[in-house]
Amino acid sequence: MPIAVDIDVMLARRKMSVGELADRVGITPANLAVLKNGRAKAVRFTTLAALCEVLKCQPGDLLRWEAEDTAGE
Repeated sequence: MPIAVDIDVMLARRKMSVGELADRVGITPANLAVLKNGRAKAVRFTTLAALCEVLKCQPGDLLRWEAEDTAGE
């Protein structure tokens, strides 16, 4: 997927656990894991805003675009 999620980087910088972040954001740890592992198909702006508020960061600190590997084409 061309959008990479760097929540784990911010968690490490803030010395916060996935469970603590999920509690503070108001989502389940399972849903946070889906987002963190890049398996989510979408993220609500309200969730992204809550993540940024709790982690004291910008959306670009959590999400980045990566070019897809086109070596097979």
